[in-house]
Amino acid sequence: MKGSYKESTKNKEQERDAAATASQAEALEAKNFGTADSHFALKTEGTHGLGEQVTATLYMESCQAHSVVPASRLLRQGSASELSFRHRGLGPQGIRALVSTLTSNPYIKRLDLGDNGLCGAGAEALADVLCKNSVISDVDLSENQIGAAGLRALCAALALNPAVQKMQLRGNGLEEKAAQHLASLLLLHTGLRSLDLSYNQLNDLAGEILGPALAENTGLTELNLSWNHLRGPGAVAFAKGLEANIFLKVLDISHNGFGDSGASAIGEALKVNNVLEELNMRNNRISMTGALRLGLGLQVNQTLRILIDIQVNGECEDLANSVNRILPGLCIKNDISRRKDWPPASTPSQPASAPSASGLISSMPL
Repeated sequence: MKGSYKESTKNKEQERDAAATASQAEALEAKNFGTADSHFALKTEGTHGLGEQVTATLYMESCQAHSVVPASRLLRQGSASELSFRHRGLGPQGIRALVSTLTSNPYIKRLDLGDNGLCGAGAEALADVLCKNSVISDVDLSENQIGAAGLRALCAALALNPAVQKMQLRGNGLEEKAAQHLASLLLLHTGLRSLDLSYNQLNDLAGEILGPALAENTGLTELNLSWNHLRGPGAVAFAKGLEANIFLKVLDISHNGFGDSGASAIGEALKVNNVLEELNMRNNRISMTGALRLGLGLQVNQTLRILIDIQVNGECEDLANSVNRILPGLCIKNDISRRKDWPPASTPSQPASAPSASGLISSMPL
């Protein structure tokens, strides 16, 4: 009874969070409707050159107003479809200076603002851009420490803008509080197809929050949760969410700590899930017992084509043989190409077909 009550309470909280995200999105929409940026008229200017000149002028004025040094890269941008400001130290003021230009730019489809110290304030400023711009489809905000407040604003913007299909939020210090906003976003129907949450601090409680939301999500096809802290009950809850999901095709949960219980739960999920095509479970503290239970799920699953790195603690020697006994049709080869330190200077490359104790890629025949 206690478990049912707890689950019911959690579902009600997630529904309230989803409603709050939707409400915030509606508020942003109302605000932006009345202040729709007239600079989009640049798209209908007689020549591209004139539009670019006006854009540059607007940017220079904005930089002066926010007391920041103009970025020459943007002044040379022209009609290019990708704008990269990675490692430029823009900070919140720098992104505020970019807002009017990004809002009115009809060309930029991919925006890379990785490692710029945007923090929550910068993320909120960018959220205002995403509410108005209907061209940008790929955004990289990695390593900006946006926190829960910044994430909340971005989630509200994504709820409004179906143009954004890919979002990278790796290395942003996102914790369980942020998981509430992510769960609310997953429960809404958006244009988002690829989400990178790697190198954050999403823990077992975050897994319990994200699992039910993943089960209901109707859009994501690629999700990266590697290098987080999903383990214990959180790993099991997340696996149950995967079991019910009918859209996700690529999932990376490597470097978490799923352990044998999480591996077993993933195995059970694979018995039911008939959509997932690629799964990365490298470095998850799985023993031979967990690997074999995962294998039992693989034996039933008909859609998974690539399983990256069943890495086993201690008993790696017999792993290939054990997996082959469960799945005689499975092809096992080295994971040499994915290692950053490969090839070593004095060691010749090994044949790709040789089994590896340190890392395996298992590819099912198509």
